[in-house]
Amino acid sequence: VQLQASGGGLVQAGGSLRLSCAASGLTFSSYDMGWFRQAPGKEREFVAGISRSGVSTYYADSVKGRFTISRDNAKNTVYLQMNSLKPEDTAVYYCAADRNLGTMRPTEYDYWGQGTLVTVSS
Repeated sequence: VQLQASGGGLVQAGGSLRLSCAASGLTFSSYDMGWFRQAPGKEREFVAGISRSGVSTYYADSVKGRFTISRDNAKNTVYLQMNSLKPEDTAVYYCAADRNLGTMRPTEYDYWGQGTLVTVSS
């Protein structure tokens, strides 16, 4: 199984980025998907999750209204649209796959991507 995250980079505060995570080696439509992030010196934290059908989405309070998670099961890809970025959003962002019902707990996820760095300058 491979989850390949991409789309990170350097952006000014207030800007936008779109992260992608391409999955292979698993039946993508059978997995709930999540995005997590980890800033230097901090624990990995939940950002957003989406059900396998794409009907249900849920977000951390810190990103609600600014970030949007979506998926395209035909392309085996999950996305994270990030708008109105803030310096505190700076982190390595990871996508993850959960064969059970998606949760906010990283320990519940079965597969992880390698991460993509997002840096927001003030």
